[in-house]
Amino acid sequence: MQEQQLVVPRTARYYTLGTPSEKICRLWIVCHGYGQLARYFLRHFSILDDAETMIVAPEALSRFYLNGFSGRVGATWMTKEDRISEIEDQEAYLTLLQQTLLRQLPENVHITVLGFSQGCATVCRWLSSRQGICHRLILWAGAFPADIDFSASKEAFQTISTILVYGTQDEFITPESLKQQEAVLSQLGIAPTVITFDGKHAIDAETLKSLK
Repeated sequence: MQEQQLVVPRTARYYTLGTPSEKICRLWIVCHGYGQLARYFLRHFSILDDAETMIVAPEALSRFYLNGFSGRVGATWMTKEDRISEIEDQEAYLTLLQQTLLRQLPENVHITVLGFSQGCATVCRWLSSRQGICHRLILWAGAFPADIDFSASKEAFQTISTILVYGTQDEFITPESLKQQEAVLSQLGIAPTVITFDGKHAIDAETLKSLK
């Protein structure tokens, strides 16, 4: 048995707050976590919505039922199955989305890319591919993937301001995982700003507002 692959067009869904115009000074691209949907995730960012800011939430290409065979649906950026192809597909998706947005915005727009939980690995892989443009990277309740190509990625992050955000009660973040993340960042030559808040694995409104 031989595995075969075929690249096909498909429809990707994304949600926006704000309208493209010459008044837009800030573009946020925000990538949700595992099992979330973009339209619900984007609601957290309504506090940033003003006449000069546009926020865009792309939705991961794979969806599934969260419980059993019906009911609530979530999306995932990738699984361990055929992961290389999934990574390449998501990089192409995010690149095309950003290019589409930038054609409608001023040339000097400031770009923030935020990943939450699983979305952190997604945006890091995308930016390490040098296909995306980013001035500020916010990794919220997540981390750089440990399998990132350090030799190829180091230069990609040199001009990006990196911020790590997590809740002090986040059940997925341990002292050990923080040490591992420290090691990864060190190899990439990144000295991030670290922000914590009193909370769990979630977007904290006041902390987010402070990053506007």
